Amino acid sequence: MNPRLVIAIDGHSSTGKGTFAVEIARRLGILYLDSGALYRTVTLYALQHGQIEWNGTIQERQLQEDLLLGRVEIAVRPKSDGSMLVFLDGHDVSARIRELEVARNVSAIATLPFVRNFVDGQLHRLGKEGCVMDGRDIGTAVFPDADLKIFMTADASIRAARRVKQMEEAGKHADFEEILKNVQERDYIDSHRAMNPLRQAEDALVLDNSHMTVEDQMVWLDGILRERFGFGLS
Repeated sequence: MNPRLVIAIDGHSSTGKGTFAVEIARRLGILYLDSGALYRTVTLYALQHGQIEWNGTIQERQLQEDLLLGRVEIAVRPKSDGSMLVFLDGHDVSARIRELEVARNVSAIATLPFVRNFVDGQLHRLGKEGCVMDGRDIGTAVFPDADLKIFMTADASIRAARRVKQMEEAGKHADFEEILKNVQERDYIDSHRAMNPLRQAEDALVLDNSHMTVEDQMVWLDGILRERFGFGLS
C-alpha cells in the first residue's frame, strides 16, 4: 500500500507524535517527515556556529544570511523502520538534535519567521507526493489542505516522564523537574509565538494519548481511515 495521502499530525511537545507518525508511515508505506527535526537541526547549526549566546540571545542576522545563502545543508533519508535520518553538512545528527541543549533553544529558534519559512519550504518540497508529517503547525500552516489532521495532546507530567525514560534508555542523565519545566516552557512559547502559534485546526481530530499505548493509537486511527477512506492500516 502506498496511498498519495497527506496526514498532518500537530500537537504539544513530547506527546509521541514522532512515534505515532513513524508507525503510520511504516504500515501505509509512505514517507515520514519530522518537521521538528528540521527545526532542531537549524538550532544545532546555530549552536555550532556560535549564533546562540550564553544568555539565549540569537544572532538573527547571521543565521538568516546562512539560511538564505544555502550555507545550512540539511538532508533527510528514510530508514527501513519508517523513521528518518537527518544530516547536517553531510553528518548524521539524528541523535545530537535530541540532546537537552538543543531542546532548550529550539522553541526560540522556531519562532523566527525566516527559520519557519526555510523549514516550511523544505517540508513542502519533500511532502508533496504524500506523507505523514508531524510538528506543531502542520495542519494549520504547512499543509492546511491535508487529507487528515490530528492534534495530539497529553498531560505535561506524563510527557516529561516519557522524555526522561527516553533519555535514560539512551544512557543519558535526566532530571524530571528540569524536563517538566522545559516541557511547560515549550508549551507556552509554542502557543504564544507571533508566527503560526500552536493551535488545533478546526477540522482536526483530537487524540489525548495520556493513557494510551502506541497500539491503542493505531486501533483508533485504523477505524478513522476505514470510515473516511475505505482502507485501514493492515
